[in-house]
Amino acid sequence: MTDADTPFWQRKTLQELTPEEWESLCDGCTKCCLYRLEDEDTHVIHYTNVRCYLLDPDTGRCTDYPNRSQRVPDCVTITPAVLENPYWLPTTCAYRRLAEGRALPRWHPLRTGDPRTVVAAGQRACLRSICEDDAGPLEQHLVDWFE
Repeated sequence: MTDADTPFWQRKTLQELTPEEWESLCDGCTKCCLYRLEDEDTHVIHYTNVRCYLLDPDTGRCTDYPNRSQRVPDCVTITPAVLENPYWLPTTCAYRRLAEGRALPRWHPLRTGDPRTVVAAGQRACLRSICEDDAGPLEQHLVDWFE
């Protein structure tokens, strides 16, 4: 396989990616748009089925992506610097997997050429979520189906 035949995510570092390549790593699983609780002592992440109010559950996309960090102060923009310790991201996340030297999951749209494979693989979390406006206390919405 020549360098030109090797997919960009296998031949470039995360820091070398173009903005378009970087954005294409997001598979639309929406897991990072769900609220999670962290044990301060152990740093164990507890996932919930509560999604950000900006997340459209039908499309799996943010309804105000360019302004999300201003509208939702807790929204984390994933950057190479954030990926220095990506423990809080799901283990299926392409950004985390590449930062840890692992391959993209077999259902990732960059591997399959089809964004619907995320849903077919049962990875689109927003399909099993509720909006934060309807949730109440997060502790009542802990889930174990996340990974």
